[in-house]
Amino acid sequence: MKLLKGIRNWLLWCGRVFAREWNTVLHDQGVLVFFVILPIIYPVIYTLIYNPEVLRDIDIIVVDQDRTARSRQLVRDASAAPAIRVYDYAADMPEARRWMAEGKAYGILYIPKDFGKEVGRFGQAHATFYCEMSLLLRYRDFMSALSDVQLKEIAEITQERKDMLGVAGTSLGGLPIENQAHMVGDTEQGFASFLMPGIIVLILQQAMLLGICMLGGASHERRRVNGGYDPTMVAGAPLSATVWGRTLCYFTFFLPFTIWILHWVPEIFSLPHVGEPSQYLLFIVPMLLATGFLGQTITYFVTDRESSFVVLVVSSVLFLFLTGLTWPRYASPGIWKVVGDFVPGAWGVQGFISISSTGGDISSNATQLWWMWGLTLFYFVTSMCVLRLVAHKARRLYGGVSTERPSR
Repeated sequence: MKLLKGIRNWLLWCGRVFAREWNTVLHDQGVLVFFVILPIIYPVIYTLIYNPEVLRDIDIIVVDQDRTARSRQLVRDASAAPAIRVYDYAADMPEARRWMAEGKAYGILYIPKDFGKEVGRFGQAHATFYCEMSLLLRYRDFMSALSDVQLKEIAEITQERKDMLGVAGTSLGGLPIENQAHMVGDTEQGFASFLMPGIIVLILQQAMLLGICMLGGASHERRRVNGGYDPTMVAGAPLSATVWGRTLCYFTFFLPFTIWILHWVPEIFSLPHVGEPSQYLLFIVPMLLATGFLGQTITYFVTDRESSFVVLVVSSVLFLFLTGLTWPRYASPGIWKVVGDFVPGAWGVQGFISISSTGGDISSNATQLWWMWGLTLFYFVTSMCVLRLVAHKARRLYGGVSTERPSR
């Protein structure tokens, strides 16, 4: 009976903290910007920026020193690729380089004068492509398009040579090796389909962290003017009930925005989303809880509302790298792998992409799931320690009393 009464009292304290924190959030316009506006607007803006997903009709310059039917066929095949458009023919390489330096085109296709002759005498013909490297996305599309053109040319030349030799087409069945690409998880091969499934998870994490840190900064400010205690605190609540009540407030507040970000945004913009919604929504639960506790832990370093920007905004790019989206985690230095292991969003991004983009399920992402539950426990402990440290530090600095008191 005593145990049941203790659990009942703890739940009541937790419920009081939950209700008080909800009231605090709803009456703080700055926090509502991070908790409401940012999760709604940012995924839409980011996705629109990366649409259309692939580049089309990128201008190139042709320097054709051969001027044969074979070289003209190569140029026609290249210009037929969706990513390539022939801007003009240049007389020589210096002229082509000058045009590219002026921004008229982003690539040069150079065909030497012996191109057709080498093909005709069963030799190996060479054509060179030069790419302006200010944007790797252009380089990728150029290489993909030219690889397809090269394979097409090889097939045509091989068939011509077989015909010249009088070899029956059935005796030599095409190319020895056939190239086929099957893109799993990113069938469009677009930048948004590649990047946004991870970015939207990070938006979810960063929005929650920014709002929690702003609440923490506001709490520091109230302590400064109220003798070291925060009037919005529930007097007498256990530390564990306080941090859990707050985290459950943030968790329930973000539930509808989680569904919006992880389900409806990919649905609206046709991002990869072949997984079951129930799978990735259940998977993301420990990430939200761990993020709530992490935010309360970080508040130790936030002394006012504005400093939350300094502490967290600059970390967004770092978190992006730690997830493995822009650079693989296995290729990162050991220290950064360890740092990434303590970021809930890093595991959340990996698991969400696996489930949503490639059709996985929770069981196939057990490692990520257990890591997030482990971080939930770890940051629960650290958030209690931080709450105690903050209260003691405030009482020492601002001359408050030993216990939290209700608002005067």
